[in-house]
Amino acid sequence: MSFPAGIIRVFSGSPAPPVLSFRLLNTAPIEQFLPSAELLYSDPSQSDPSTKDFWLNMPALTGHLQKQAEQAPAASYYNVALLKYQFSKLGPSAAPLQLAVRWDCTAAATQVSVEYGYNASAMAVPRPLTNVQVLLPVEEPVANVRLQPAARAQAWGKLRGHVGGEGLGRRHWEPLYGPSKPSPVAAQFTSEGSTLSGVEVELVGSGYRMSLVKKRFATGIYLAGS
Repeated sequence: MSFPAGIIRVFSGSPAPPVLSFRLLNTAPIEQFLPSAELLYSDPSQSDPSTKDFWLNMPALTGHLQKQAEQAPAASYYNVALLKYQFSKLGPSAAPLQLAVRWDCTAAATQVSVEYGYNASAMAVPRPLTNVQVLLPVEEPVANVRLQPAARAQAWGKLRGHVGGEGLGRRHWEPLYGPSKPSPVAAQFTSEGSTLSGVEVELVGSGYRMSLVKKRFATGIYLAGS
């Protein structure tokens, strides 16, 4: 959560500033919440699994913001890490970028084919995948490397920079010491404006307002094997 620099004076000048509370919606699929032990409270007895309420320790928040202001006095906003959560879904339908990999290996030649497809249903609100990279580490001596389509021949560093459809990429080479050994293909991408979990946030009470809610997700380990 980001706070404008001016709010520090408001918090510091009040003996008891209004408690900042927020509610997460659509939380039933969340497996675990990891709130900041110093800054955030919640009620473990909440009975509705679809929502989760949190409220801030205002003295601790004020002190945290004051420390940030001392370190960066010219900043307009200060970011405070409040909460992480764990969420998982199984199966191909949960993958926003679906990959199918095929290796064809002989002593004389190797061809790796990667079919990729954009899966809008994996996201709460369909948004394009950006900064897409499909990476194939080749840990053997090779010769005559060729890529198809040739226009994207950058070692698959960017198979497609912006994905909203489907396609196919191939990589060919000649192994110098016998048949290649298949290995997983890795992918990296980001997306702005949506989440995979579908969790939403709203403030509770009238003491504060949110000017902007930003949503973003990015890959960690994202692998596809043959």
